[in-house]
This record gives sequence, C-alpha cells and structure tokens, in this order.
Amino acid sequence: MELCAAERVKRGLKAYGVTPSKSLGQNFLTDDHVIEEICDGADIGEEDLVIEIGPGLGVLTARLAERAAAVVGVEIDRRMTEVLTDSFAFYENVKILNCDILKTSLAEIISREDTGGFGAVKVVGNLPYYITTPIILKVLKESGDSPSRIKSLTAMMQKEVAERIGASPSTKAYGTISLAAEYYSRVYEVTDVPRDAFIPSPNVDSRVLRMDIREKKPVELTDEEIFFTCIKAAFRQRRKTLRNCLTGLEGMDRETTERVLVSAGIDPGRRGETLDIREFAGLANKVAEVCR
Repeated sequence: MELCAAERVKRGLKAYGVTPSKSLGQNFLTDDHVIEEICDGADIGEEDLVIEIGPGLGVLTARLAERAAAVVGVEIDRRMTEVLTDSFAFYENVKILNCDILKTSLAEIISREDTGGFGAVKVVGNLPYYITTPIILKVLKESGDSPSRIKSLTAMMQKEVAERIGASPSTKAYGTISLAAEYYSRVYEVTDVPRDAFIPSPNVDSRVLRMDIREKKPVELTDEEIFFTCIKAAFRQRRKTLRNCLTGLEGMDRETTERVLVSAGIDPGRRGETLDIREFAGLANKVAEVCR
C-alpha cells in the first residue's frame, strides 16, 4: 500500500537524518488532497515537460511524474538532492538538478531536456516564502521572452503574496508584482492551503495560483525596461506623488516630469498606486520618447 504524503515526509526525514532548514524556508507539504489539487490545477498533460522548483522530499514530484512526460526537479539543498536521487532512481522520467533556480536558466533546462519533442513546458513549485517574489518574477520574465515554450507557472506561496499578485489599483496590496503578473500572465486561484498541511507548520497560510503565460501582452510598449523602471520608481516611495517619484528618472528634471505626466493624461499629483496597467504603459511610452 502506498504511503500517504505525511508518512512519506516523516519517514524520509527520519531515514536520512534531515532537519528542515529555516534558512532555506523548508516546509514540507503533507496533505495528499492538496497535492492532487495542485496537479489538477496545473493541468499537467501526458506530453508535458514539468520543471518543479524546490521538490524537497518529492511527494509532489511523484504525482507529477505520474501525469507528465518528464519532470525536472530543481533543488538547491544538496541533502534533499541526495534523498531525491535515491527516491527516484527507478523513475525514467524524473531528473533532479542540484542548483539555485534564481541562478539557473529555464531556457537552458528546456533546451537540454527537450530532445524528444515534449508538448507544453509547465513550471510547478512549493516556493520558499522568503524568495517567492524573486522566483515568480524570474519565471514570468523568462516565460515572456521569445521564443519561450513555458505555458504556465503553478505555485504555492504565502497567502499575502498571492493577494498582492491579484490586487487592484488603489489598494494596499497593489504593487510591482501585481502589474508584472498582469503583464505576463492571466492569474487563477487553485486552492487555499492551511498552515497545518506542512511539516514543520509555517506561521502563515498559503495559496496556490496558476499563472497562464499570455501569448499577447495586454498593452503595447515602446520599451519594456522603461515600463518596469517607471513602475518600480512609482512604488519605491508609494506615499509620494508621481511628480516626486519620477523626477530624476532617466535623467528627467522636474519640469520634464510634469510635462511627460500631463502629456500621458496623468495628474502629476497622483500616486503610483492609483494607476492601472494601461496608464503605466502610456506613461512609460511618453518617458521613452523623452529618453530617445
């Protein structure tokens, strides 16, 4: 009889003498129902290549391997890599890489592994809370680069981060990650996960989101880098007006900043948190005209 996820985690930790690392934010998922919900929510097909971020002890990896053509687990912890290598030694469709996802090119993984003509590439992961946002931004940006075959990112994250991703303008949660997610993807909630679904139990609840990568961006930009530079500047000191936040950006003085904002149809006295993605795009395109 197959062991439930909780028993597999407990036995794995004991057998290998592994203690969860606080510095790496390790919380191991033990709820079989949630694992199935993640796999269902990620919509894994039998021809798909899955890149799993932070497989840990492999309870999700095993379920993904049942559904996908191949699974590549990217694990930063060498101890876990050894456990995973042993656990999946007889799986022909699972490969484990000991590396840092933030320093690893997804395109290189795909190019190296996709020798058999897989279908879609889907990224799945139970993300460490302390680096959730950098990982999401990296995956979204690489997914948006052409020609990318990454179709989606399905990720478990701190519920607060998930709320920021789905936030609307003029709300406290709205910020850079909200706009980046909207620009690169369409976001869907998969499930909420209570803190007692993990060993050890974190101090917060979690949420799983699926972010389907857009084939066509929602706005047209003259310069994508300037777009995100404007967004970051606007939220760096979010209680300040755009007039103050953008002055000095790309060499713009106060007078030029005022002129650019007015020409974009934006009151210089507004705050960045009140602008939607189309207004930010219009602003960035005007800034690009000045910077040419």
